[in-house]
Amino acid sequence: MSEIQQAVSAIQAGEPVIIPTDTVYGLACTPYYEVPMRRLAPLKGRSPDQPIALLAASVDLLLECVPELRGRAGVVARGLLPGPYTLVVPNPARRYPWLTGTRQDTIGVRVPELVGLGREVLDLVGAVAATSANRHGEPDPRRLDDVPDEMLTAVAAVVDGGELPGTPSTVLDLTGAEPCVLREGAASAAEAIARIEALLAVS
Repeated sequence: MSEIQQAVSAIQAGEPVIIPTDTVYGLACTPYYEVPMRRLAPLKGRSPDQPIALLAASVDLLLECVPELRGRAGVVARGLLPGPYTLVVPNPARRYPWLTGTRQDTIGVRVPELVGLGREVLDLVGAVAATSANRHGEPDPRRLDDVPDEMLTAVAAVVDGGELPGTPSTVLDLTGAEPCVLREGAASAAEAIARIEALLAVS
């Protein structure tokens, strides 16, 4: 069985995996059930109450996962994604409460701009819950060698995508009156805000 098949089978079986994204290596599992996601927190070394992003293979699939993604947040999501952004958007139906942390009326979403093996995995499973494959507070993993050994041995499958950019996504909160930058990352936050303003001006 290829590493792609191993990763897809593991995700579908509710097991954690390590896969390459467009930014850093990600610790991932299926987003559709609570138990698999709860397995990620101990591996990451953080509280299970902290939010984790929903990564979808396409914007269309993201809208299937979160059909309430409309209005300003929907315009921005369609305009910025796919790309190196995590968008915190309204989640009025409180979907995926095991992903949202303490703010169940919001959810973080991504549509990564993937190529190669990471693209193949995400296309086959549709969506994953994912966080960077490092211990909480440690450097983001650019290579598999940067992923802690105890994490590599604890997951059900590992996909080697070579060296990645190594800078995590830029995180933007779209739930307020104005977009708020929660983390400067792979894309310039200032440029992202300018793009958002332009998108909203023509919507």
